[in-house]
Amino acid sequence: MQVFQYPSQTQWAALQQRAAAQEAQEIEQRVQAIFQDVRQRGDAALRDYAQQFDGVQLQDLRVTPEEITAAVAQVPAELQTAIRQAHANIWKFHATQRTEEKPVETMPGVTCWRRSVPVQRVGLYIPGGTAPLFSTLLMLGVPARLAACPEVVLTTPPQKDGSVNAVILFTAQLLGISTIIKAGGAQAIAALTGGTDSVPAVDKIFGPGNRYVTAAKQLATRHGVAIDMPAGPSEVLVIADETANPAFVAADLLSQAEHGPDSQVILVSDSMAVIEQTQAEIERQLASLPRAAVATQALTESRAILLRTPEDMLYFSNQYAPEHLILAVRNPEQLAEGVTSAGSVFLGHYTPEAAGDYASGTNHTLPTNGYARNYSGVSLDSFLKKITYQRITAEGLLNVGPVVETMAEAEGLSAHARAVTLRLEAVARTLE
Repeated sequence: MQVFQYPSQTQWAALQQRAAAQEAQEIEQRVQAIFQDVRQRGDAALRDYAQQFDGVQLQDLRVTPEEITAAVAQVPAELQTAIRQAHANIWKFHATQRTEEKPVETMPGVTCWRRSVPVQRVGLYIPGGTAPLFSTLLMLGVPARLAACPEVVLTTPPQKDGSVNAVILFTAQLLGISTIIKAGGAQAIAALTGGTDSVPAVDKIFGPGNRYVTAAKQLATRHGVAIDMPAGPSEVLVIADETANPAFVAADLLSQAEHGPDSQVILVSDSMAVIEQTQAEIERQLASLPRAAVATQALTESRAILLRTPEDMLYFSNQYAPEHLILAVRNPEQLAEGVTSAGSVFLGHYTPEAAGDYASGTNHTLPTNGYARNYSGVSLDSFLKKITYQRITAEGLLNVGPVVETMAEAEGLSAHARAVTLRLEAVARTLE
């Protein structure tokens, strides 16, 4: 990690920069071509891309019930138990996010309320590759089920033998998801956007992915399909004071660095000793890390920054707006009160970010690349639409009608005023 000692605030913006996306224009052009191809050739295009990118010839793009049954039998009992416990914790936390429908009488005879309606068709994209993210399927599938979305479609890349990762299929069965498509990459997003013979078109797409998937999701929004949020590489910022355990801090930094070579980890401390000891711990722990090469590459774009006060450290973090924020400090609750921009916050020395990734209950699908300034992570609300209703009685119209007439006429919208005036006149006739 690069170390910066007491940088002035004029230097902070440069230190808060994420790695610039390379070849963005080329990626977008390639994704646009994939969208057009999938729109024109449908399933045939998906099978061709499976052979090209995944090295497998597929006859049927849909996972069969027999494949799911066979996969479940392959998952070790210990892992099944762990996934079930994580599922229970995530369900319990997200269930508290349900809100009651509460009618409000804003004036006598004027009643307004809001009702939550599930997004009717949602698509969940789960990457495969070297790290099949069954944990992300839990994070997306649980709130989708709590929201009672009528149609949930899962897309995930096939393995070399044409199967889908067994743990992903076990998790899908646990969630009650039966529409599972063997498709990955931008082509899966294209299929969810426009639909094919095998893939239902959806209203909203959720899930992480590489730069091609991210570009595809952004392109989907131009075709009237919503997405969970703008996404980028994983990131964590750790605020550590002299009470922090350097071994814990190093492990937290490496847990994000191992996600991918473009991940970014930031250590902010008011103790040079903690920074130095954490650096040494990173080197020591890297030696036994299976994904050491990936983590090492990520560390080249990562930084350790020495600042003078807790206030400075918190101000730096709020400007950076990290996906994950760990407060490894003496009084984490006190410092947490000042957090204004972060995807998810982890308080104290015994709260690793990895717990949130898997099983504590909060959602790990979070805004990255500074979007925590204006986006929230995935929640139950992500799978719901909020529709407002109102009912006005004759008494209510007498109360609110003149207000509407005055405002509409002031804006020069006479038809708006007339829609009220005609009704007021009708009410007046009934009172004669």
